[in-house]
Amino acid sequence: MRAHRATPLQRIGAAMLRHRQLIVAMQWAVVLFYLLLVTIPAFLPLPETGASVLNNLTLLAQFMFWGVWWPFVIVSTLALGRVWCGVFCPEGTLTELASQHGLGRPVPRWLKWGGWPFVAFVITTVYGQLVSVYEYPKAVLLVLGGSTVAAIAVGFIYGRGKRVWCRHLCPVSGVFALLARLAPLHFSVDREKWDAAPRTHLVPVDCAPLLDIRRMQSGAQCHMCGRCSGHREAVSLASRLPGAEIIKLKPAEASTWETRLLVFGIIGTAVGAFQWSSSPWFVALKTHVAEWLIERDAFALLQDNAPWWLLTHYPEANDVFTWLDGLGVIAYIGVMALLLGGWITLWLRLAGALLPGNAKQNARWLSYALIPLGGLGVFLGLSSLTVTLLKAEGIVMTWLPEARGALLALAALWSMVLALGMLRRTPATMSRRLFAILAVATSVASVVAPWLFLFYFW
Repeated sequence: MRAHRATPLQRIGAAMLRHRQLIVAMQWAVVLFYLLLVTIPAFLPLPETGASVLNNLTLLAQFMFWGVWWPFVIVSTLALGRVWCGVFCPEGTLTELASQHGLGRPVPRWLKWGGWPFVAFVITTVYGQLVSVYEYPKAVLLVLGGSTVAAIAVGFIYGRGKRVWCRHLCPVSGVFALLARLAPLHFSVDREKWDAAPRTHLVPVDCAPLLDIRRMQSGAQCHMCGRCSGHREAVSLASRLPGAEIIKLKPAEASTWETRLLVFGIIGTAVGAFQWSSSPWFVALKTHVAEWLIERDAFALLQDNAPWWLLTHYPEANDVFTWLDGLGVIAYIGVMALLLGGWITLWLRLAGALLPGNAKQNARWLSYALIPLGGLGVFLGLSSLTVTLLKAEGIVMTWLPEARGALLALAALWSMVLALGMLRRTPATMSRRLFAILAVATSVASVVAPWLFLFYFW
C-alpha cells in the first residue's frame, strides 16, 4: 500500500520541526535586534530639526517599531496565524528561556483569569498614549521594555520551559488570538489518527503555550512554531478558507472576554487612542474645561509638572502634557470605548434576540464577525505613523485615501460575509435572519464610521 504523499504545507511544517535550531537562532537574532532598538535610542538626544530616518538612529528605531514592525505583525497574523509568536517574538523567546531555568512553580488560578488580555491591552494602550510611546524612545523603553521585564519575571517564576506570560498576560496575546481565527493557515489535528497511533515510545510535544494539542480545533492559541508537526501522524500544517473557523464557531463556544476585548478593546479603545490627537471634539472640550478652570482661578490641572514616565514631558521638543491633557486623553478614550462599544453591543444584542437561543450568547457569537474590521482598523491606525514618517522623508502617497477606503470596504465586506455564513447555519426563519443581518450591518457601519471621520472628515 502506497504511503500518503505529503502536501507542500505538510512538508513546510515538517521542515519547521526538523530545523528547530535554525528557528531558535533566528529568534535570538530578533531578540538582539529588538533590545538594541529599545535601549540605545532611549539614551540618545532627541532628533534635531531636519534629522532623517537615514541618519538618525532614534528616528530609524521609531520607524522600524511603529512604521513597519507592528503594522505588519498584524498583517502576518491575519495571513499566517501566530507565526510571529512562535517564530519571531522576542518576549516569547525570553520568557521561555527564563522558564527553563526558573522556579517552575505551577500556574495559579488567579493568573488563568480570562480577563487579563483585555485588562492588559486597555492599560497598555491608554498608558502608551499618555507617555507618547509612538514618538519618544524613553517611552518605548518604559512600555515595551517594562513588558519584556514582566515577561521574563513571569517565566522565571511559573512553568518549566513554557510561555505562561504569552498564554495569559501578554497585552497583545488576545488580539493575536482573535486575528489568528481568520488565518488561512493553521496546524490541523486529526483526532482519529491521534487516537489510533501506537502509544509506545512517543515523546510528548513540548508545547510552549500549554495547549492540549489532541483536542485543538482552533488556531487562536497556537503559536505556529511547528514543534507538534507530524506528532502521532495526526498534526500537520494545512490550509483553510479565511474565516472558516469563525463560520464554524458555535454560539456556546463564544468567549465573553474575547468579545469584550474585540468590541470594547480592539475596536472601542483603539479607535479612541488613534483618534484623540486629531479630534476637534477633544480640542473643543479641553479648551472649554481650561477656560472654566481659569475663570475660577483653579490652575492645578493646568500645570505641566508631571514626570515624563507619567505624562509626556519633553520641553526641549515643545511637547509637554498638562494634568488636564492627561485626564482629557483618558476621558476621550474611555468615552469612545464605552459609547462605540456599547452602541455595537446594542445592535448585536438585537440581532441575537432575533435568533433561537440565548440573546446574550448569540450577540457574543455574532461579534466574532467583526474581527476583520478590528484587525484592519488597528493596522490602519498603526500605519498612520508610517505615513507621517514617510512624509517627513519627502515621500507623499497620493493614492493613500483610496487605499484606506479600499481596506475599510474590504474589511466591512469580509465581516458581512462572515456574518452571513454564521447566520446561514441558524434554524431561524428567513425574515428573522434578514433582520438579524441588518442589525449586524448596522454594527459594521458603526465600526467604519470613526475611521471615516479620522481619515476623511477631520
